[in-house]
Amino acid sequence: MADSQAKTIDVDPVVGQHISHEGKKYTTIKEGLAHILVPHDTPTSTDPSMSKEDTQKQQVFYNPIQQFNRDLSVLAIKTFGLDSVHRKQERHAKQMKKGPRKQKAQGKESAGEQLDTAASEDENALKRKLAEGGTDDSATSAKKQKVADSNDATEDTEAAPAAEDTEAVPAAQSQTEPSKESRPWRAPFTILDALSATGLRALRYAKEIPFATSITSNDMSKNAVESIKLNIKHNKLEGTIKPNTGNAIAYMYSYCDKNGYDVIDLDPYGTAAPFIDSAIQAINDDGLLCVTCTDSAIFASHCYMEKTFSQYGGLPFKGDACHEGGVRLVLQAIASSAARYGMAIEPLLSLSIDYYLRVFVRVRKSPNDVKLLAGKTMLVYSCDNGCGAWTTQNLARNKVTKNKKDEPFYKFGYAAGPSADESCRHCGKKTHLVGPMYGGPLHNVGFVERVLAQLNEVDRETYPTMDRIEGMLRTALEEVTFGVKPKDEQSKSMLTPLIPKADPAEIDHHPFFFLPSSISRVLHCSAPPTAALRGALRHAGYRVTMSHCKPGSIKTDASWTDIWHIMTEWVRQKAPLKNQLKENSAGRAIMSKASTCATSTNGALENAATDLNAQNGEPADVEMANTETPARPSYLGTNFEVKFDEKLGRDHDRGKYVRYQLRENWGPMARAK
Repeated sequence: MADSQAKTIDVDPVVGQHISHEGKKYTTIKEGLAHILVPHDTPTSTDPSMSKEDTQKQQVFYNPIQQFNRDLSVLAIKTFGLDSVHRKQERHAKQMKKGPRKQKAQGKESAGEQLDTAASEDENALKRKLAEGGTDDSATSAKKQKVADSNDATEDTEAAPAAEDTEAVPAAQSQTEPSKESRPWRAPFTILDALSATGLRALRYAKEIPFATSITSNDMSKNAVESIKLNIKHNKLEGTIKPNTGNAIAYMYSYCDKNGYDVIDLDPYGTAAPFIDSAIQAINDDGLLCVTCTDSAIFASHCYMEKTFSQYGGLPFKGDACHEGGVRLVLQAIASSAARYGMAIEPLLSLSIDYYLRVFVRVRKSPNDVKLLAGKTMLVYSCDNGCGAWTTQNLARNKVTKNKKDEPFYKFGYAAGPSADESCRHCGKKTHLVGPMYGGPLHNVGFVERVLAQLNEVDRETYPTMDRIEGMLRTALEEVTFGVKPKDEQSKSMLTPLIPKADPAEIDHHPFFFLPSSISRVLHCSAPPTAALRGALRHAGYRVTMSHCKPGSIKTDASWTDIWHIMTEWVRQKAPLKNQLKENSAGRAIMSKASTCATSTNGALENAATDLNAQNGEPADVEMANTETPARPSYLGTNFEVKFDEKLGRDHDRGKYVRYQLRENWGPMARAK
């Protein structure tokens, strides 16, 4: 309930209270467990009737549309932090088990350094005495006194074994307060909010991640930092959050030669591309990099492809899966930047959300894993002006072999190419080159499972978007596993804090999805029900799931040849064409091939396709696969039985989750003036 009378900033924060500070009046609003102060004339809700001026005011101080992003970020960083702190505690325990002898040796070494320092200072004092006309006796006596004091320090150090992070404590203070040696050791966990604005993210991290030891809230605007300081004081977090005024890039580069941050959060207006390289320099080994990009007109659109290449080093995907292509472009930009410094990335969670994308990437110092990057970088041949089919082409091959000790290791070689012809093999239209982009999995199964487990421990008042978070994460999990549940349900319910490391050489052989409505538009037929199409694919032996990017999407390990065969059977069995297809259209080319296939004998078409690909040293069907893909059923245009089994296409045990949410009156808004 709002307070009728304004109070000072030192009172305990309560939602809706009025604060008066230095002649200005503020209103306290709450998100999560944090409170921020907003000028009382600034709107804090999404009202379509708001003027453009009010919209800009709101974005400067508080944007409620981004609460989903912030809720997800808190849970993701907390999940990662539990892993990071657990590993640090294990390393610290091993160091403490080295024994008192090792600690005593460390104490002697420290005392020796003190003695060398004292001797050096004494030599400087002697030179000053001689320059001032002093006697050698006085200098010698001063030197003896210094050495005696150093010897006393050495004896004291040997008497008490050196402990980690010890400091000299005054005698009076040691009687009233516990010394640092007696305090329990606490694993450090540091976070940098590089582009903090009002500091809301930093405030929530400090309030909702209890093991965070230090959080830096940085912004280049002095007014923004003043707002950050005000919010820190109001939330009484002066001991946890450190405000900093400075250019984020320069600030992060200043950590090149010293310990960096365990977590760096980049949430800029627009692209995060200018901040990626400096963030890689400032992050610790085995740290977490959180990146938001709101420039979907660049990474998910072909209208500014020259801008896309300059920002992310690749060309955008054109088609329904353009946002998933944008996610892979951003991941490739991060991976290539990290590889220059011998660091490898592992995407833990990569999501396309509303008008932006959000990725959580673990960064490790691992030169061996960096060698695998070329084999996980792919080009895409896209038939965007024809039937919409696409073919992947990896830049290199990572082949597993064994040495004399029967231990596996990787050999690196060139990939055979090209994997596609100049014209689409299905409709005859020209194909376009897309990428390079990241070709590995977008999510870590263990990480997603642990974030979902965190949802069982939070309340809806603190995380009002938890329904959507759960729905999106479960859909992302099914993307990677194709809905296959783990065999051991008991082990799943007893998750450890440690996030398992994914195979660094793993490739996503089926990186994009398609929409039934889009491929039906090519043939000018009515679209099949999603359950019917999924049932036909499963009846043929393929795995099917959906993508988190778009409702109604289908992600499968079937080839485009088999997809088009199923669609032509849909036309023949369920939805005959009412009008003849136009000459030279993509749909007519596909339907003519289907009729040729139906009347062919002895598999002549199949043998021709096999011989064509064999010339390049590739398997018969490489459309949605790589040369290392495990054997899957591939009919390659043969007239196999197609059964549209809607019952088989439904997943009755998937649960009712908010997987896709349509929002009104949302968007990136206008840039603040």
